Amino acid sequence: MRINLDTLAVVRNLGILAHVDAGKTTVTERILYATGTTHRRGEVHDGTTVTDFDPQERDRGITIFAAAVSCAWDGHRINLIDTPGHVDFADEVERALRVLDGAVAVFDAVAGVEPQSESVWRQADRYGVPRIAFVNKLDRAGADLDTAVESIRERLHPVPLVLQLPIGTEDAFRGVVDLVHLRALTWTDSGDMVVADVPEDLREEARRRRRLLEEAVAELHPAALEEFCMRSTLDTRTLVDALRDLTRTGDAVVVLCGSAYRNRGIEPLLDAVVAYLPSPLDVPPVRGTLGDTRQERPADPAAPFAALVFKVNATPTGRLTYLRVYSGTIEKGDVVMDAGARRGERVGRILRVQADRHAQLDRAVAGDIVAVVGLKSARAGATLCAPDAPLVLEPPSVAEPVVSVAVEAVRSTDTDRLASALARLAEEDPSLVVRTDPETGQTVLSGMGELHLEVALEKARRDHGLDVNAGRPRVAHRETVGRGVSGHVFRHVKQDGGAGQFAHVVLDVEPLDVDAGFEFRSAVVGGRVPQEYVRAVEAGCRDALAEGPLGGHPVTGLRVTLTDGATHVKDSSDTAFRTAGRFGLREALRACAMVVLEPVAEVTVTVPDAAVGGVLGDLAARRGRVSGSVTRAGSAVVTATVPLAELFGYATRLRSRTQGRGTFTARPTGYAPAPATVAPAQR
Repeated sequence: MRINLDTLAVVRNLGILAHVDAGKTTVTERILYATGTTHRRGEVHDGTTVTDFDPQERDRGITIFAAAVSCAWDGHRINLIDTPGHVDFADEVERALRVLDGAVAVFDAVAGVEPQSESVWRQADRYGVPRIAFVNKLDRAGADLDTAVESIRERLHPVPLVLQLPIGTEDAFRGVVDLVHLRALTWTDSGDMVVADVPEDLREEARRRRRLLEEAVAELHPAALEEFCMRSTLDTRTLVDALRDLTRTGDAVVVLCGSAYRNRGIEPLLDAVVAYLPSPLDVPPVRGTLGDTRQERPADPAAPFAALVFKVNATPTGRLTYLRVYSGTIEKGDVVMDAGARRGERVGRILRVQADRHAQLDRAVAGDIVAVVGLKSARAGATLCAPDAPLVLEPPSVAEPVVSVAVEAVRSTDTDRLASALARLAEEDPSLVVRTDPETGQTVLSGMGELHLEVALEKARRDHGLDVNAGRPRVAHRETVGRGVSGHVFRHVKQDGGAGQFAHVVLDVEPLDVDAGFEFRSAVVGGRVPQEYVRAVEAGCRDALAEGPLGGHPVTGLRVTLTDGATHVKDSSDTAFRTAGRFGLREALRACAMVVLEPVAEVTVTVPDAAVGGVLGDLAARRGRVSGSVTRAGSAVVTATVPLAELFGYATRLRSRTQGRGTFTARPTGYAPAPATVAPAQR
């Protein structure tokens, strides 16, 4: 199918989002099969999927790296990104969401909204990404569409608009009733879709649900309300238009259902993507900054070029830089500017990406998601733009690492190669941080979780042929103020020939909520400390937050107020006041009652009913606080808050306690005070 690349209205850039094992990759595989992009259905358990092409993904049976593919459906081009579902790779999801126009959120019909489902939903909320919900695995025992939809309503708080009614339950699930067009869609064992009239035994229920759908839409959409009041019903065209508007504004989310594994429900999902999710023309123009001014760039191939780098991948054949083109056109051989680094780079090749396979393009236009070869320094989050029209786009946020391990090469001759391999890993994944411990001289690798670090080190071993030793994981502690101090005086005087340094500051330190981070304010009156020196004091205080007095951990959750000070007519300077702020706050923190904080996670454990007692006891031994327990289809789902340090090795422990039948997920939720007996040992 030939598609006019300049026609942005037929482009859909979307991601597949979900909790681990909800079926994202299988949904992606079935989309590729239904669109004719592939000619056989890949299976996760067989290691034959297109998007899970990395050896580690096939070994572990989970998606680790976001993979981009492209396909065509009903005259539209769909650029699709299959994202990871494991919490350790949430940063990979964050970067993908930053460049997407829409998403399909996949939910398990038995489990409903799971912890990571909620996390990725909130990530999409932050970027204002319109979504469609797809309730998967309706063929499983215990599957219930209404219960899953209710969990979406209760935990995610959108208005769910259910567009389908299942035909058959569990093993007998064979199709859906399309409530928008009032027709039955069923699938044969070979995967062919059959369109027919609604079965007699479901007609009354279908009419009832169609009525509920019309009423819900009329409550939310003014044009639909006007027609509903006049005719007491909604025309199909009006209903479709209203559903499109509500989806794109985020006022509601349409819900479809099916079984991706059995190839049932994929074609209607593709139709919904085309009908309801936005094209690049339907989203607001991208905004960026140029100096102190804000600018907009429309999704127009004729506008100045602007693109955002969201992924970098070093392959054996070269460095691939993945771009979302927001405006303008780029052709191979063009010179583009890295707006952050303010340096030009030449585009060698432009590639249409099909996971680990690529097709060469002569150009890419606004709305495209492509990879380019030839860029040497652009990092994830960098803005590429036309040299004569500079612009800096907002990069995706990067989460702070919470787990660290010390790493070293088994052979001393491989030390330099290991440093190079770790630098390349950090270049590809900004959520990985490599540093040298100043006390021990060890190389420390920090990331988002135990699995995240395991995957990174295994990648170093496989891709670079290195033998690497890693220490026991350690969590990233913080320090905060339990009880503050008032009127702490610090006087910085330095006179060693020539111009001296003089700064006098008086600081109040008080505790804040940990999530508030750090606040600084000035209460100086009478101009005793000029404004430019106040800014220097704040900069010095921020310098002091890098290391707390208890164990050298970063300090958070405090407010510092500059209440008084004094200057010298000759010896006062920005440098002097910055130094006074840094050392003054360090002294003040030593006078405060400080508390060590440790990262905690919300853990959701699913186990057979018979194993609940042992699991609860084990969670208590790990200092876990149980917050809830529900029974679902013969299994118990226990929710608890557990210190992250206590979760190392928990997967193995849980499997041994439940004969391999227990599973768990963990989602970092912040920091909590660490017991005095635990914190020093962790330091």
